[in-house]
Amino acid sequence: MIGHLLRSSRPLSWINTAYPFAAAYLLTGGGFSPALLIGTLFFLIPYNLALYGINDVYDYASDAANPRKGGAEGALLPPRLHRATLIASAVICLPFVVVLVIIGSWPSWIALGVSLIALVAYSAPPLRFKEVPVLDSVTSSLHFVTPAVYGVVLTGGGFGPAAAFALGGFLLWGMASHAFGAVQDIGPDRQAGISSVGTALGAKATVRLALALWSAAGALMLGTGWPAALAGLLALPYLAAAWPFRDLTDQDSPKAHGGWQHFLWINYAAGAALTMLLMAMHLPD
Repeated sequence: MIGHLLRSSRPLSWINTAYPFAAAYLLTGGGFSPALLIGTLFFLIPYNLALYGINDVYDYASDAANPRKGGAEGALLPPRLHRATLIASAVICLPFVVVLVIIGSWPSWIALGVSLIALVAYSAPPLRFKEVPVLDSVTSSLHFVTPAVYGVVLTGGGFGPAAAFALGGFLLWGMASHAFGAVQDIGPDRQAGISSVGTALGAKATVRLALALWSAAGALMLGTGWPAALAGLLALPYLAAAWPFRDLTDQDSPKAHGGWQHFLWINYAAGAALTMLLMAMHLPD
């Protein structure tokens, strides 16, 4: 059971939700504190267990027909574990949520609530935004953006123009990543009767939408001022990885998996580059 839960939580992706929270918290003056530790641990493991565990339960029909499931890119949870996974997701998250509510204030409660609602609404019925084309990409991106927003609000920080541009670019980046990821699953999703941005628009249009969103994300970073605007260059490796698939047909949509595999490592490289940029901006001379 523990092994299944661990695989379901996508350990390779834990950093994608913990890092935005921790970075936003520190950059807005939070400093090293119990709130930083508790929030980072929550968005590192329990949050991902709930996010992907719920997804694996309600996407079982599609996952069973998807050859890339059952490894680092998603667990194939046996039906006998579905109920236990949902219970474990709630039980493991609950203590962290209670503590975060106690140490926060009503604005942080709202930010955390939006994050948790998006987490559940993406996969679980009756909302199941995963099956609402385009809204699926928006909701998926919120899974990564809302921890950053929560980090800012928890410190009592404000949202100036630079922060708005940065968060807007982050939102578009997440939408692009989800849309491109949906292309490789067009076949299994259609076979299971699941609607998505990929099944609705088709492979070619979805890849081009992702390219446009990544480009817009990079352009928005220009509004953050120098030298933060340099982060806009981080859109380039994503564009380079997706560009060869711009004319992909629905029949060849599984080939997008080759490009998607690069994103797992591009994310780490981009995160490292962003960290160095942030350090250069905020460390004393």
